[in-house]
Amino acid sequence: MTDTIRTALDEPLADLSLVLDELTVTPAGRRRIVVDRDLSGVDGGDTTSRVAPLTLDEVAEATRAVSDVLDVGDLMGAQPYTLEVSSPGVDRILRGHRAFRRNVGRLVALVLESGGTLTARLVSVSGDRVELAVPADRKAPATRREVAFDDITSAKVQVEFTRPAQEESAGDEFQDESAEPDSDELDLDDAFDPEDVGDDEATSLTDDQENPDGH
Repeated sequence: MTDTIRTALDEPLADLSLVLDELTVTPAGRRRIVVDRDLSGVDGGDTTSRVAPLTLDEVAEATRAVSDVLDVGDLMGAQPYTLEVSSPGVDRILRGHRAFRRNVGRLVALVLESGGTLTARLVSVSGDRVELAVPADRKAPATRREVAFDDITSAKVQVEFTRPAQEESAGDEFQDESAEPDSDELDLDDAFDPEDVGDDEATSLTDDQENPDGH
């Protein structure tokens, strides 16, 4: 079923410059769909530009597109189901080149193959490695460090509300222009809430939905 749903959603999401990042189908009828920004328009030689997180309006639009596809087709069968559409949360584990590329400019915590850990700002992502701006501490000045993907056991974005001034020398080009948190750190970790848009735009994510034939 999941492969069929993925195939059916690829084109309508592509029309919104989005991709299906994760699909979860549970026996209880829950359909959890995680969408993210399509990177196909990013130049292959661009390893450092930031990728804007999805807005609430974009998640709402994706929800309507997904709901339309699932309701029109016979993908869900006759049983009611619960639909949840969201963007990747900031606490999600980063896996693969695409996930790292979307988070350039963010503070990340890495667990290394050697057993050590490293918390630093993601500066660039190339074919097989990442470059990090390591902040200064009592023992060493700020520096840059490259880490191969093969040397990373796990990685996770760290939530920030302000950026320490001492990091400026290690990654000036990624200095935040304000002390406000990124938009995806506010609400997008959760499923889209219909109350976040006007009455004429509200999209149901949690209402039980049935096939058009009424079964």
